[in-house]
Amino acid sequence: MKILVCDPVSPKGIALLQQRPEFEVVVLPKRLSEAELLPMVSDVVAMVVRSETKVTAKVIEAARQLRVVGRAGVGVDNVDVEAATQHGVVVMNTPAGNTVSTAELSFTMILSLARKVPQAYASMAAGKWDRKQFQGTEVSGKTLGVLGLGRIGSEVAKRALAFGMKVLAYDPFLTDARARSLGIQLAPDLDNVYRDADFITVHMPVTDQTRGMLNAAAFAKMKHRVCIVN
Repeated sequence: MKILVCDPVSPKGIALLQQRPEFEVVVLPKRLSEAELLPMVSDVVAMVVRSETKVTAKVIEAARQLRVVGRAGVGVDNVDVEAATQHGVVVMNTPAGNTVSTAELSFTMILSLARKVPQAYASMAAGKWDRKQFQGTEVSGKTLGVLGLGRIGSEVAKRALAFGMKVLAYDPFLTDARARSLGIQLAPDLDNVYRDADFITVHMPVTDQTRGMLNAAAFAKMKHRVCIVN
């Protein structure tokens, strides 16, 4: 059975596949376009992708033996799930694979904004010492607005609470009981978050409902000098 690894993944994962004698593992040296993939997938049983390779309807139609597409990542937006379903192809992802690392990166950006770390570094690298310009602000006591309290949003909220922040979250699928268990306040609507948050971090999927929701009208409702992490 031929497995096509289309994007860079951990060598440990590839080694696990190669341990199975029934698998022929082909690792592509670079990302291929749809046109380049089409002649390569006729005998492929499984495809491993990250976010770069696009598994389109044409690719799925050309891969007549394809059974499964595995996405090493959270979303499946680069896979035509409808076409896969029509052809009996299972599409799987790894939703918890990068939860902690993404949450840590998000909170690192929050702290960098609060303490003006990138600007201070750039000033130092330029041979300057303008420390009065980079005093920043404490995050302790400030309000963090979390838009989307799924796996990653919840982990960011935990770190914010540890830093003494008040966490105000908006998530239409979150129950009051779940919010209380996390020690956070659940906002009834987005306007509450826009009005009260000193920092806002966004952890919602891109859908027709969420695309562009941080628009001019939303910014007009926010505090002056609010910091936003997307």
